[in-house]
Amino acid sequence: GGPIGYIIIGLSVAMVALIVEHLLSIRRGSLMPRSLVEELHQKLSAGQVSEAAAVCKVRPSFLGYVISAGLKEVSFGYDAVEKSMEDAAAEQAARLFRKIEYLSLIGALAPMLGLMGTVWGMIQAFAEFSERANPSPADFAPAISAALVTTLFGLCVAVPAIAAYAWFRNRIDEFVAETTLTAEQLIMPLKKALIDRQRSNKQEAPSSSAESSRPQRTQLPSVAIEQRKDQ
Repeated sequence: GGPIGYIIIGLSVAMVALIVEHLLSIRRGSLMPRSLVEELHQKLSAGQVSEAAAVCKVRPSFLGYVISAGLKEVSFGYDAVEKSMEDAAAEQAARLFRKIEYLSLIGALAPMLGLMGTVWGMIQAFAEFSERANPSPADFAPAISAALVTTLFGLCVAVPAIAAYAWFRNRIDEFVAETTLTAEQLIMPLKKALIDRQRSNKQEAPSSSAESSRPQRTQLPSVAIEQRKDQ
């Protein structure tokens, strides 16, 4: 396949390396460790918000990042916590999808490179064929066969790359949904307390504004009162 064939072989090596790396990193034990789920459940059930945030910081993961983002907004109420967790989950999911985009790129490049190698090989074959005095099809066949090898190489790389990309994409969708649901369940013990605090703050706000709007009684100075008595 010439130089283009070596490029396709390099893409195949990169594809295998990416697949192995994704298999190790895009898995339940890495994104949502069971031990982390249990530890966060204990901390949040006991209302230990700062301790749970420290655990997420020490043990970074998809789940830890989502929970940590929510705990930072505890002082603003449950709605802020829920919104922050949704944004964090979307950000982490986007990072994972960008991570597997290289497989899609390899799947698109490999067959195009193979086709380019074939066209280049055909051009060389026809040039060599035209230089011979009495060429025969038997002389032409080996050159054509060698030219088509790069297309075969490209397809052999593209098919598994595209298949792996689709499989990892479905896997990410599944893990993102599962991690988001787990994060909501873990934060549930704080939900009632946060909602109750929001309601109490809303009830205190009108009462305080009503008190501030009441007219204040003015008290005459004692000196003025004594002057009136003297008169």
